Amino acid sequence: MIQESFDPELGARVHTELIRLGIETPMHIAENSPEQQIEKIQGHVASIMDVLGLDRCDESLVDTPFRVAKMMVRENFCGLNYREFPKCTRITNKMNYRGSYVLERKIPIYSTCEHHLVPIVGMANIAYIPQDYILGLSKFNRIAEFFARRPQVQERLTEQIRAAIAFVAETDHVAVQIEASHLCVQSRGVRHTDCITITFSGSGEFDNPNSHARQDFIADCR
Repeated sequence: MIQESFDPELGARVHTELIRLGIETPMHIAENSPEQQIEKIQGHVASIMDVLGLDRCDESLVDTPFRVAKMMVRENFCGLNYREFPKCTRITNKMNYRGSYVLERKIPIYSTCEHHLVPIVGMANIAYIPQDYILGLSKFNRIAEFFARRPQVQERLTEQIRAAIAFVAETDHVAVQIEASHLCVQSRGVRHTDCITITFSGSGEFDNPNSHARQDFIADCR
């Protein structure tokens, strides 16, 4: 995950908030450094390859354990590391923008199913109604990517993104919709390639199905 800067202190507070809400990923904060994690994981990947009967001496496979371990730690599962939570720039809402929401559409989502460790690919639409603070637009993308880059179920991912944005922006009014394809459905099991999973989480004005904010949000996401 490419980040301009991190905020470990904010990450720790978001982690505590998700635990309080009961929506944190089942996890322990890793004590090992990323480099130590890569070293340990590549040994386990090598063992799996040996059990499967792959020839790790072949030029095509010799570096696979390291590549897989590095991919897990630095890319696919880097959202487990709250020391790399994105710095979230916000400004005081001096312009008093409160009457309507801010919507960021079609944010790419690349995650991993925690049941089979295969990809989840889709997009997120995120909206919030500012209260005392305005959140930088790219922070929606960065927060969504952070929580996507870990083993996930889509329902929890949707809740985590909403709760984190509400916490960081200090607003009660946040909506998150995710549409995604799950390769655990498409490439194995029932192998239904056209299935799309849609999830929604809303708080404040977006929690009421009859509110104008929620109805407008759903319409704008189509």
